[in-house]
Amino acid sequence: MRRDGRRPARNTLEEMRMLAVQRMAGGEHPDEVAASFGMNRSWAYKIRARAAEHGEQALRSIKGTGRPRTLTAAQEQRVLRWINGRNPMQYGFDFGLWTRNLVRELVHRKFDVTLSLTSIGAMLARLELTPQKPLQRAYERDPEAIERWQRETYPAIVTRAREENADIFFWDESGFRADSVHGKTWAPRGETPVVERPGQRQGMSAASAVNSKGAFWFATYEGGLTGELFVALLRKLMFKRKKAIHLIVDGLAAHRKAVVKDYVAGTQGKLTLHFLPGYAPDLNPDELVWSHVKRSRIARRPLQKGEKLGPRIHEQLARIGQNPMLVRGVHPSTILSTSE
Repeated sequence: MRRDGRRPARNTLEEMRMLAVQRMAGGEHPDEVAASFGMNRSWAYKIRARAAEHGEQALRSIKGTGRPRTLTAAQEQRVLRWINGRNPMQYGFDFGLWTRNLVRELVHRKFDVTLSLTSIGAMLARLELTPQKPLQRAYERDPEAIERWQRETYPAIVTRAREENADIFFWDESGFRADSVHGKTWAPRGETPVVERPGQRQGMSAASAVNSKGAFWFATYEGGLTGELFVALLRKLMFKRKKAIHLIVDGLAAHRKAVVKDYVAGTQGKLTLHFLPGYAPDLNPDELVWSHVKRSRIARRPLQKGEKLGPRIHEQLARIGQNPMLVRGVHPSTILSTSE
């Protein structure tokens, strides 16, 4: 059986050539040598002639260079600077996310070079860029206010809480729907899978508060949050609580109502509210509670016939409260510049 000389590895072919030339130098006939390696007889004559003309070095393998890249390394670094941390709309595109097509168009504009999508993908990989789902940030975010809150405001809250022997909690609310889908499933291409659930629409809201020591509090309610309802929830949070609380909340209108200010003032320092900078949910570790709840196995199980959403949400949140390690995990110091 003839061997295809293109299939063996380069180092294997090199050893075959070296050994074959040695055997022919020892008097063995080229046809016999070629046959023993499963190669065509002309192979033995060619490598013997090459060795005779250029020496043993001519038998060694040379790493294939392949087709040269169209863009130089310096040009590829320029592409990296153009797209890393930049928005395609800054270059006149009408789409806000980088795709291989947009990168190819940018390369064509800048260098007058047309690359295939495969080449663009290979270049992006060499530049250590990967496709990722971007985080969303509101235009109205104030980076200076956020930095000031991390470096000054929150450390001041921590210092004050230590002096008062008080607890610091982060508060947030979220809504749940029985008809929302929180996961994916496998199905044949082009055939959207169907998950059966009760036809009656069900909704539920919940509020929770976490701190870095693993403490967790929650309550469920129906409808949207009002100032009066927020006060009712705060009363539940403060019920039989011995230590004062510094509660950090977002700027939701219900949190700033006069009825809320009156209640807080009436606690005589037992409860103090602090407000996060606007449009900065990433500063609130309690946001991660809702992310965990909606990714959990319980959330991904469709409601059964006759099952209510409220008890389901209550069960999920109760499980979180029973796991202080999990609560500490959703209160990472990476969110805050100073740990509590």
